Amino acid sequence: MSGAAGAHLSPRTKLPAGDNIQKGQPPVWRAALFGLCPECGGKTLFDGPVKFHAACKDCRLDYGRYNVGDGPAAFLTLIIGALLIAIALTLDAVVRPPLWVHVILWVPLTAAAVVYGLRVGKGALLASEHQRQAAEGRKVDKND
Repeated sequence: MSGAAGAHLSPRTKLPAGDNIQKGQPPVWRAALFGLCPECGGKTLFDGPVKFHAACKDCRLDYGRYNVGDGPAAFLTLIIGALLIAIALTLDAVVRPPLWVHVILWVPLTAAAVVYGLRVGKGALLASEHQRQAAEGRKVDKND
C-alpha cells in the first residue's frame, strides 16, 4: 500500500471483515493455547503453571480485573479423566500390561493434561472476557 488508508494502522485500530479483534490482539484460541496477553500478544499471561501474572509486563494490562477463577477446573478434570480412563481401559484390554506400567504411564500424563487443560481454559476465559469487555453487572437507576 502506498500511503493508502490502512497503511499505518495504530495498535487500537479495528481490523476489517467484522472481526472484534484489534490489531496486535491475538484471537482467543491463540491467547489460550500459548498464554498470550489478550491486549498486546506478549507471552506474559501466566506466572506459574496455572497462576496469572498480576499484569502484562509489556502493555501493563491488569489481569486482576477479570474474574476467571477456577470455573473450568472441575469441568476439564472430569472430561480429561473420562478420556484417559477410556484410553487406559482400552490399553489394558488390548495389551494387558502390568500394573506398574499403568502407574508410570497414566499418573504423569493425567497431571500434565489437567494442568495444560487448566491453562488453556483459564486463558480462553480471560481472553474472551477481555475481547468482549465483560464486567460485573451493575444496577442502573431509572433516573440514569
